[in-house]
Amino acid sequence: MQVAIHAGAAFTEADRLLRSLQKNIKVLTQGKVGYVGPRRYRQVFRPVFEGLGKGPVEVEAYQRLKSILPSPETTRRVVFSSDSFAGDPAITLQEGQLYPLAGRRMELLEQAFPDHQIELFLALRNPGSFIPKLLVSLPEASREGIIRGTDLSCLSWIGMIEDIRDLAPNVQITLWCYEDTPLIWGDLIRAVGDLDEDTALSDEHELLLSLLDDTGRAAAQALIEQEPAQEKSVLRSKLARILEDHAQQDKVEEDVDLPGWTSEIVDAFSELYEQDVAKLETMPGVRVLKP
Repeated sequence: MQVAIHAGAAFTEADRLLRSLQKNIKVLTQGKVGYVGPRRYRQVFRPVFEGLGKGPVEVEAYQRLKSILPSPETTRRVVFSSDSFAGDPAITLQEGQLYPLAGRRMELLEQAFPDHQIELFLALRNPGSFIPKLLVSLPEASREGIIRGTDLSCLSWIGMIEDIRDLAPNVQITLWCYEDTPLIWGDLIRAVGDLDEDTALSDEHELLLSLLDDTGRAAAQALIEQEPAQEKSVLRSKLARILEDHAQQDKVEEDVDLPGWTSEIVDAFSELYEQDVAKLETMPGVRVLKP
């Protein structure tokens, strides 16, 4: 069986992805694809993950994880989705790294499901906006402790992915940039569900349309409905221009609400983020979805 783990990251439309899978249940069922939401993570995965570092993983823990897999007679692929798979918010910025426990968690899953192909799906986000958003979401004491004890300027996604590759080398990794999500939503859902590239989805452009003003929405809708169907690359290029010209700014731009987090800091992280994504694209075992 194929076991797909959608791990967020936090603040990257993880809930929307699950809703999209639910909306496309008919095509998923036809392809023998099942999906499971965050509740199963909290009930089964989190208790096992919390035991990491406290001694050997008990046989019962592995059995508990194996027991939640559906029958291979009815399901060829199962998608587990929770933005906490790589780490809960309280431990996301520790040990001088983003999601420092992600590698060990994927290693545990690789050991728990040795006869199945595990795939990890993760949205990256510019650390310039991700770090302050995460810090603001934490209790004040936790936030201040992280700021005092962590060199935030050194945080990037590279360390996390390298850890996963080192500790769980058989896990296939698919990444994408949160900033690209409106333009690649259909590709993302098809990749998570292992669906054919030409599979029609019920909500492929909903996210993009929700970000546009009335004029842009009308123009985009006309393009999407245009016959005969356009080449995907041509359509996407035209939609990108509409998004650039007609995005509702309050929906695509977020204020950084962390004292001392300046635009200069965001710009520096943005440059490093681009370099990191370019490096990840060349990393063995890693696929990066792009517009």
